[in-house]
Amino acid sequence: MRNRYLDLLRAAAIVRVIVYHLFGWSWLSIVMPAMGVMFALAGSLTAASLERRPAGQVVTSRLRRLLPPLWLLGVIAVPVMISLGWAQEEDGEHPFKPWKLAFWILPLGDPPGSELGIDSWEPLWYIRAYVWFILLSPVLWFVWKKLGPACWLLVFAPIVAIVALDKTGFGLPETADVVMWDFVTYAACWIMGFAHRDGRLRKLSPATVVMLVFVLGGAALYYQNGHQGEDAWDLNDVSESQSLYSLAFVLLALRWQPNMDWLAKVRPLDRAVTLLNTRAVTVYLWHNLAIAAIWPVLTFITFDELGHFEKPVTLGMTFALTAVAVLAFGWVEDVAAQRKPRLWPDIDTPPPVRAAAPSPASPSPESPAAALVPAAAGPMPSPGPTPAGWPETDPDGTPHAGWAEVGRDEQPYAGRPPTGAAAATLDESKPATPLTGRQKTRQERKRDENNLIPTWWAPKE
Repeated sequence: MRNRYLDLLRAAAIVRVIVYHLFGWSWLSIVMPAMGVMFALAGSLTAASLERRPAGQVVTSRLRRLLPPLWLLGVIAVPVMISLGWAQEEDGEHPFKPWKLAFWILPLGDPPGSELGIDSWEPLWYIRAYVWFILLSPVLWFVWKKLGPACWLLVFAPIVAIVALDKTGFGLPETADVVMWDFVTYAACWIMGFAHRDGRLRKLSPATVVMLVFVLGGAALYYQNGHQGEDAWDLNDVSESQSLYSLAFVLLALRWQPNMDWLAKVRPLDRAVTLLNTRAVTVYLWHNLAIAAIWPVLTFITFDELGHFEKPVTLGMTFALTAVAVLAFGWVEDVAAQRKPRLWPDIDTPPPVRAAAPSPASPSPESPAAALVPAAAGPMPSPGPTPAGWPETDPDGTPHAGWAEVGRDEQPYAGRPPTGAAAATLDESKPATPLTGRQKTRQERKRDENNLIPTWWAPKE
C-alpha cells in the first residue's frame, strides 16, 4: 500500500527544485529544503530494503534503478558537448579529460561537462551524492541497529563533523572534497530516514520534536545571518545552515502523518503526485534542460513578448517541456525497474478498496481461519508497482514500520506481514511497531550567451 503522504512530500520537493531552478528565489530554500527531504525519504526507502534483503542485493538494485536514466542523458549530452568544442575549452569548470567520462557511468564524482552544456550536468551532484549514500548505507544501517538507544548519536555525528571541518580547515582534493561536504551536509537527513523507517522517530514526544525543531532551525538561521553570500538567505550556499535547517524540517515533516483521504478526491493533484513519483529521476535529470529551452521555443513561435505574464508562462512552459522529456525518456525508468516500458505511466490510482464488514459467519480474529481473511478495517493493497519501503499505516492513518515482502522485481512491497503474522494485523487494539557551501552557486557560474540552449537569466554583457 502506498503511503500517499510520503508520495506528496517527494512530489512537493521535486516541484520546489524546479521552481527554484527557474526563478532562483532564495527564500524557497527556507520554505522547503527540498534536497534534505528527498535524502530523508530515500534513507527510509533504503532502510526498508535493508530490513528484508542482503546488503549486496539492495545496493545493486538501487543502482540499477538509478543509473540507466543517467546513462541515457550521457549518451545524448556528452557527444553533443564534444562536438561543440568541449576538448578545446580552456577556462571551463570541467576541462575535458577522457578518464573522467567514467563518472557518467558510475558517478562517484560529478559527471563532467562543458560550459556550453552546463544545464545538462549542473544538477547531477545530487545523483553523485545519492550513489555514495547507497554505497555506505549498509554500514550506516548496521551501526544504527547496533547502537540501540544511542543511535541518535549517529544522526548528530555529521553535524559534529561539519564543526570539526570548519575548525580544522581540513580538506581533500577537489573531487573528493565536494563528495565529503555533500555527505556531511545531508547525512543527518538520510539517517533520520532510518529513524522514520524503524519507528524510533514516532516514539519521540511532540515536545521533544518541537524543541529540536526550534533549536536546530534557529541555529541554522542565526548562522546564515552571519555568513550570507550573494543571495543572503539561500541555504544552498552554506553547508552548515543547510544541514541544520534540513534536519529540523525533516524532523517536523516525518514525525506526524496527516490523514490523506482528501488527496484521492482531488484527482488532478492525485495523478500529478503519482506521476512525479513514478518518473522522479527523469524529471530531475531533464527539468534543467527544459528550463533552458523555454526562450528558444518561445522565440521560435514568436511569443516572447510576455510582459506581466512572463513568470506564469515560463512556469507553464517548464512543466510542459519537462512532460515532453518524460514522454521521450521516462520509459527508461520502467526498464530499470524491470517493468514493461510505457511512454506515459499509469497515473490513475483508485482509492483504497476496503473489505466489507465481517458477517456473523466470518471467522473471529482468534480463529485459525482468520489468518486467511483480510482485516475488515484495513485498506487493501492497490494494484500496480508500489514504491519500495513505504511504511504501512495504522487504522487511524499514522505510519509505522511495516513488514515488506519482495515482489517480482525484487523490490519489497511495504505493509505485508511475513508468513504467519497476518493474524496479528487483525487486532487493531494492539500498538503498532543540493548544492553545498563549497560548491559555486548557480549565479556565480559562468553563463555563456552561446550556450547550447541560451538561458533567459544569463547576465547580459
